[in-house]
Amino acid sequence: MTASRTWTAWSCTVRLTVDDPAVLGAACGELKALMDRVDKAASRFRPDSELSVVNTRAGALVPVSRLLVDLVDVSLVAAQMSGGAVDPTVGPAVIAAGYDTDIETVRRRFPQAPGDPKPVAGWQEVRLNRKLALLGVPTECALDLGATAKAWTADRAANVISKRYGCAVLVEIGGDLRAAGTPKKPWVITVAERAGERGVVVTLAHGGLTTSTRTVRRWQTPTGYGHHVIDPRSGLPAEGPYRTASVWAPTAVRANTFSTALIATGDAALGRLKLAGHPARLIADDGETTELSGWPAASRAA
Repeated sequence: MTASRTWTAWSCTVRLTVDDPAVLGAACGELKALMDRVDKAASRFRPDSELSVVNTRAGALVPVSRLLVDLVDVSLVAAQMSGGAVDPTVGPAVIAAGYDTDIETVRRRFPQAPGDPKPVAGWQEVRLNRKLALLGVPTECALDLGATAKAWTADRAANVISKRYGCAVLVEIGGDLRAAGTPKKPWVITVAERAGERGVVVTLAHGGLTTSTRTVRRWQTPTGYGHHVIDPRSGLPAEGPYRTASVWAPTAVRANTFSTALIATGDAALGRLKLAGHPARLIADDGETTELSGWPAASRAA
């Protein structure tokens, strides 16, 4: 038997499934508490978050919690792994594109022209002293950990809940999924561009499965739609060949690093994905689908 609970947080759907219904309530409490801690540490929409303080004090080293050290460290590893495609210093570029507050507020307001593109400082410019827990960014730079913090939270929650309660668990936060423990049968997952739409059905027994897309977190502008995935090379919303990428990897962070990189820089990230050998499903602008590196051939339309 399995039990599941779904709610909304971080402007996305959160779903927790366990194979022991008796622990569902406690497990949900664990996930909500972790998400609250991550939000207080790393939200760029909260003026009282640690990340907002660091961004406000750009140019200085700021004492931060060990949690934020971990979250920034993960983002820098992702930047290096992706060849700079997943860069946490895109904050000013994301704001210039129009994503300057909660996504629902952005969608509801009168369409605004995006600001001038902002140069991306580059992840190498971030100063992180792990031993002393000090963090700093250059002036006119701001961190945005949206590409990795959600996936890290899914990884962390799944591992903690599975070990603490001795159960198999599936954590889903938006398009980031992580399975931990040993389920009697693999979890059955529908992979789609947008929640509730038709997709393909796959099974997931362990590891992370993430979907990155420029078709969901988007908003109307006078010249069309803007979206939140920035190409660090231009400082503009990505216009590469892929509108959606789904990737499996041993962790959600690793999967998200590759799925985001594919949307951000397109074919420039494809070689790294093939070298890593992670199964992937790519949807091009015209709807053409490409499956790579062992994406399950038995996946079927849902």
